[in-house]
Amino acid sequence: MSATPVETGQLAPDFTLTDQYGQQVTLSSYRGAKNVVLMFYPAAFTGICTSELCTLRDRTPDLEADDTVVVGVSCDRVPALKIFATQESIDYPLLSDFWPHGDVARAYGVFLDSHGIATRATFVIDKQGVVRWSVVNGPGDARDIDAISAAVDALGASSTAVSDQPVNS
Repeated sequence: MSATPVETGQLAPDFTLTDQYGQQVTLSSYRGAKNVVLMFYPAAFTGICTSELCTLRDRTPDLEADDTVVVGVSCDRVPALKIFATQESIDYPLLSDFWPHGDVARAYGVFLDSHGIATRATFVIDKQGVVRWSVVNGPGDARDIDAISAAVDALGASSTAVSDQPVNS
């Protein structure tokens, strides 16, 4: 990997990327309003990625009930993401980190220089923009979607406890 992954308790690096519909999405636009499940994945149309992204698609109503949005990031081009999202009925943002190639994945410490892709990494970010939970897997190692759901549930249970903590930037 290109660097050490962002750690829990750190302010999530902000970014603006283009989604599958050509719209600009800025991470900090969710601050104060939504928690974010930020999922880096190696590539659209691959077995593990498709399975994970579709499982999260199916769980989106539960996550939205917890004031949470899912955002996927890969180094795929926007047109590929549009076809993939349409084919798999994914309506949450799939963002293209294609150019400058992998810059956001690098900022999060999850870019695999040797492969030119992001590895499989998940960051649960609270409404204040702070990373509260993360896991980094190898590109061929599937995520535990139940663990992601538990991390989001924990945000709701501890929202008053974490909102008063100072943030180191």
